[in-house]
Order: sequence, then C-alpha cells, then structure tokens
Amino acid sequence: MKSLKQIKNIKGKTALVRVDFNVPIRDGKILDDFRIQKAMPTIKFLQKKGAKIILISHLDKESGTTLKPVADYLNKFLKTKFITSPHQNFSSCALPEVSGGTLGDKNFQEASICLLENLRLNKGEESNSSAFAKQLASMADIYVNEAFPVCHRKHASIVGVPKYLPSYAGFQLEAEIKNLEMAESPAHPFLFILGGAKFETKIPLIKKYLKKADAVFVGGALMNNFFKEDGIDVSKSLVDNKNFGLKKMMDNKKLILPVDVVVKNKAFVDIGENSTQMLIDLIKKSKFVLMNGPMGNYENGFGQATEEILKALAKSKAKVVIGGGDTVDLVSKLNLEKKFFFVSTGGGAMLEFLLKGTLPGIEALR
Repeated sequence: MKSLKQIKNIKGKTALVRVDFNVPIRDGKILDDFRIQKAMPTIKFLQKKGAKIILISHLDKESGTTLKPVADYLNKFLKTKFITSPHQNFSSCALPEVSGGTLGDKNFQEASICLLENLRLNKGEESNSSAFAKQLASMADIYVNEAFPVCHRKHASIVGVPKYLPSYAGFQLEAEIKNLEMAESPAHPFLFILGGAKFETKIPLIKKYLKKADAVFVGGALMNNFFKEDGIDVSKSLVDNKNFGLKKMMDNKKLILPVDVVVKNKAFVDIGENSTQMLIDLIKKSKFVLMNGPMGNYENGFGQATEEILKALAKSKAKVVIGGGDTVDLVSKLNLEKKFFFVSTGGGAMLEFLLKGTLPGIEALR
C-alpha cells in the first residue's frame, strides 16, 4: 500500500480523493465536522504539491441527498467548487459536467478543489459498477483513499477505482490502520469496552478479545442478550433473538457485565451508577483501553454513564483508542478528542478491521 509521501511530482495533475463527508446535517448546517477536519491534512498536502483535487463522497438518507451544505462549509477553509447539474441522470453512469475525461479547466480556474455530488445518487456506486468506476477514474491521474469509515464497503469509489489508477492511502487512513493494529499486541492490563447494538458484528469481537484482553466490559444493548442468557427478565429491552452461544462466554472470568442498570418504560436503557464506578476503577488499572459504542441509549438521552466513562478515560494514563459513531459524537460534544491517544473516524469499519485485520478498501490499495 503506497503512502502519499511516496508521490514525487503531481503538480498540475488531478487527484481523485475519496473522502467520507457523510456528516450530520440539519437545516443545511453541519452539526459535526470531525470527519471533514480529519481529511484536511491530506487535502492540504495535495494542494501544496500543486495538484488539482476532485473530492468524492457519499451522504446517507439521514442527512439528506445533496452535499451542497458540505461544499458551503468547506469554503470556509478552502476555495471549493461544488459540481452538479440539473440535467444529471443518476440512474445511469453519467457524471456531472464531465467532458473528455476531465472536469475541464474552467472549473479549476475558479478553485483548485471540486466536490462532486453525492455518489450514492448513482446506482453504480453501491452496485460496484465497473462502468461507473471507470468513469470516476477517467477524471484523474491518481486516486487517494481517505475514507476509512466506508472501507468495509465494496463500492465503486472504494474498490473499483483503484483498478484503473495509481492509488494511495491518505494520511488518516494510514493513521487508522497503525493505531487500530495496536489492539493486536497492546500493553497490559488491556481493557476492552464494548457498547451499542450491532449484535452480529460485535459478538464475534467479544469472543476474540476475551482471548487478547485482560477484561472485556459489555454494556449498551449488547448486555441485554447476556442478561437474558443468564435468566434475567429483560422485559422490553432491545435484544437479538439469535443464538450466539453466549453461555460459554459467560463462563469466562474476563467477561464483565453491569451489576445495575437504568430502567425506563420496562427497558434497560443505560448502565447504573455502581456499574459506572466499577468500570472507572478498571480504567484506572489499565495501560491500554479500546472502546467502541455507548453504554446506554444515547440517542434517546441516556448518555450519562458514557459521558462519565469518557471523562475518566480522558484523565487516565492509559493509551486510549476510541471509535463508533455515537461514542465519537459524545467525544466531540465534551470536547475531549485531544485527550485520547487516538479517535477513529470509523464505526462499522472499525469493528470489521478489529475483527479481520483488514478491509476491502485497504486490500484494493495493495
């Protein structure tokens, strides 16, 4: 996998940069720019080298369909032209204002950076259409992947384009790999904190880290399945009814479950005060902590325990690596990002990387 630092001369050449600007947007305003800021070092490096830059990203339905608010936001830091067209046919493989394989000098006269419209408006993106990948590639001289959060997706802009262009890893992508690999041979005592839901994805991680970590604390909706397995009435709590073979894991002394919970409308919505303190005490004894996912139903206002735990982690002497969308939202809200050794931009991608040690998007660069 080639690093950007290996590029010698790209002055006047065009770099197609796959970023992840799938950020929360409300009423046309960016609510959290964490992922945008993490891509900035790569963008500014290419700009300093004299490259023309085409940024490509997706946006999910929760934030709308258009990246126009992102382009407006980028203009606060970088002169960026937003490229779209009312005549664009997103059901085919057509791209906006593409002529002769380039965006044309007229666009780059106005700005050295262009942001294309939401990739997922084109069906070829998620279906990994080779035609769409070729058309994306035709606009540039090199490809840069700076979109770790979607590297687990076999989409055209992630795994298709690298087949047709010299390809490089962005600085944040390299940092994600380097820092998440620390979990394979960490300092001990090693504490793994896992919350949220995503049962099918996270249960295999619990199995893996019960072998590697000194303690695995399970909170969030995940804890409900373990409680149910232990014969506890979880009432209306969120559970997955599949058989994950939890009984064998529950016999492992490294597995730590909450000793009390917060109940709302007959559902377990957060870990309790005693459990929070128990986890804080574990943090104080640890040299390396890996955390993914909140301890409670954060989206519905039950983030108190997670906030207390994040503050304890920020004060600890341990190397702390954190990831997961909701968890990182809280980190941003509390302004604690600089207090941790590393904060991952990935959610599902982080989980899959921790489990498998690689991702389709990373393999496409090799």
